[in-house]
Amino acid sequence: MANNPQSKKRARQNERRYAVNKARRSRIRTYLRRVEEAIASGDKDAARTALQKAQPELMRGVTKGILHKNTAARKVSRLSARVKALG
Repeated sequence: MANNPQSKKRARQNERRYAVNKARRSRIRTYLRRVEEAIASGDKDAARTALQKAQPELMRGVTKGILHKNTAARKVSRLSARVKALG
């Protein structure tokens, strides 16, 4: 357990950052789920617009330190390939 003032402050800061990061992660997953659902339904236009909305969210996650840069790039690449493959 935190005993000195600095470690107590650090514990408080960590709790706040955890909550913020959790909300951001959830927001990113929501956008990704919308793309997945549009792909599953076979609606190419809906999938394309969902992907266009999801891309900035993924990249924002990179700048905020939620995701690694290559992870976000890989997700965007794979999703765009799947959207492109829709007939």
